[in-house]
Amino acid sequence: MSQENEPGGVTENGEPQEQPEPSYEEKAIQIAQEHWERQERKAIKERRMFRGLQIVPTSSFYDESHGHKPGESNWMGYGFDLHPQVTVVAGVLLLAFISLTLYFGPQAEAFFQNLLDSIGNIFGWFYIFSANVFVLIMFILAASRFGGLRIGGPDALPEFSTFSWYAMLISAGMGIGLLFWSVAEPIFHYSNPSPMFDVAPNTPQAAQVAMGQTYFHWGLHPWGIYALVGLSLAFFAYNRGLPLTIRSIFHPLLGDRIYGFWGNLIDILSVLATLFGLATSLGLGVTQVASGLNFLFGLPSTTNSAVLLIAIITGFATLSVIAGLDKGVKLLSSINLYLAAAFLLFLLAAGPTVYVLQAFTQNIGFYIQNLPRLSFWVETFYGSMGSSWQTPWTLFYWGWWISWSPFVGMFIARVSKGRTVREFILGVMIIPSLLSFLWMSTFGGSALWLESTGVADIAAAVEADVSTALFAMLENFPLARVSSFIGVVLVTVFFVTSSDSGSLVVDHLTSGGKLDSPVPQRVFWAIMEGLCAAVLLLGGGLVALQSASIATGLPFTLVLLVMCYSLYKGLQEEHFHAQLIETMRPEVRRFEIPVLPTDNPEEILKEAKKGHGEKVRSSEGKGAAEKKGGS
Repeated sequence: MSQENEPGGVTENGEPQEQPEPSYEEKAIQIAQEHWERQERKAIKERRMFRGLQIVPTSSFYDESHGHKPGESNWMGYGFDLHPQVTVVAGVLLLAFISLTLYFGPQAEAFFQNLLDSIGNIFGWFYIFSANVFVLIMFILAASRFGGLRIGGPDALPEFSTFSWYAMLISAGMGIGLLFWSVAEPIFHYSNPSPMFDVAPNTPQAAQVAMGQTYFHWGLHPWGIYALVGLSLAFFAYNRGLPLTIRSIFHPLLGDRIYGFWGNLIDILSVLATLFGLATSLGLGVTQVASGLNFLFGLPSTTNSAVLLIAIITGFATLSVIAGLDKGVKLLSSINLYLAAAFLLFLLAAGPTVYVLQAFTQNIGFYIQNLPRLSFWVETFYGSMGSSWQTPWTLFYWGWWISWSPFVGMFIARVSKGRTVREFILGVMIIPSLLSFLWMSTFGGSALWLESTGVADIAAAVEADVSTALFAMLENFPLARVSSFIGVVLVTVFFVTSSDSGSLVVDHLTSGGKLDSPVPQRVFWAIMEGLCAAVLLLGGGLVALQSASIATGLPFTLVLLVMCYSLYKGLQEEHFHAQLIETMRPEVRRFEIPVLPTDNPEEILKEAKKGHGEKVRSSEGKGAAEKKGGS
């Protein structure tokens, strides 16, 4: 083909060749696309301001609330608006746990260690199996005919921009954990590799296994769990008109019994799982803040100082709770995302850049290649040696993610209206996983480079105190004190956003899904989260935190397995009604859009109507003539 015949080419005289006029189909598609983009920007810009997790349940095809309203049986007074059964039972269990832990003191640490070992030995296989089910179900739904269904109905549009959506997702999802374990975990696996791969410690093979195992713990599996709960909550609230509570997800199976005993039991388990999952994160975060302050200013890094820090940072979280989701969590999440990105880029530039980027690429390949092996390994043939490795790592993580899932899932659901099922699942699972991989490769890879080249002994710092690992690594790069201070700020803000979001979620669950519960109530739950974290630290430190996550995650795993089937039933009914309404839709009058030299949609539409009128008059005249000739 000659150059002058190509679109965008030039003529023989060197002048630009005119572009061919688009067809009316292309013009119509362009107009529709521009209209959709304008409406999407308008939905984001003009959405109602809200506080907390307020959501007015909507319904795309039918309403299953049957006249029930969120918080219809609540107790109100003295600054509280509480669902009586859920709040009283959950509150009594929490107070009993706090009292017994403080009363028994030294015996509590031994109890938590035995609990951790027992659950790992007996139910480890169950955790491993269930986590794989959740991930597979999510990918199957994304690839299925349900993937095109939209959260909130066919005409729903997002309330948040994509950037704001990801910012809140990542900050609430695993911010503290990424900072706490990004250095410590790869170094630990390097010195003590998983028995699954049978490699010698402190070797290049051990470094590869360490990063692959870390990717596994922070990749598709945790985000698959979050996606399951988040999608279920969003669908039944925005598409079925039910309250934004965990009990609503089981309406296809329980019907209106979700408002009775079974619904109360589900929400009680959700409250306990959320509180202990949050307490684990807050406990880890505050120990790292204490270590950072010790490194920077020489302040004591003890359990008592960590408890004092919990009280101080919980106070800041309480202020954020009062400010609400728009002014509190959204603003802090966006600030934290920028700060975390700057922190990541700084270390990537100051550290072994080429080594980190090579490791990031190679680790992804290792992770994909070994994902089935990593996912289904339950150390059956390794005896006590294997059991001593997997329980405090993989099983702890799975229990932690499952405990966190009501909190993160509800928060994701609240900000995900207007996304399709496919967009939601892939967005929640793929993008955060890749960002987690990049973060782990940068921080963990830099630590492994220091350790393997003999520049620094990071393993000794990890062995002495896991919470100091990040600062021990930063000490070997430029601007160590500045970067360490930024690390402390990041952990603190992640603490605030997690506590803020978590208290809003727990408050929502204990108020029967009510739209706007009183401020004192939200403050109460923020304080309870900090208190649980402090008690776990006093009762056994890291072992107690791990035990709390695994123990509360175990019964909630059963809830999630049933949730998979209930979500499938709901999506199946939604798809059936969507197809039914599509077949019953009346035929729409069609207009031909002529190609005009103008881009003004009003002029194009005016010309189309004019042409249609001429066709109608011509058709009527022709019909009259035929009738006259026939007679």
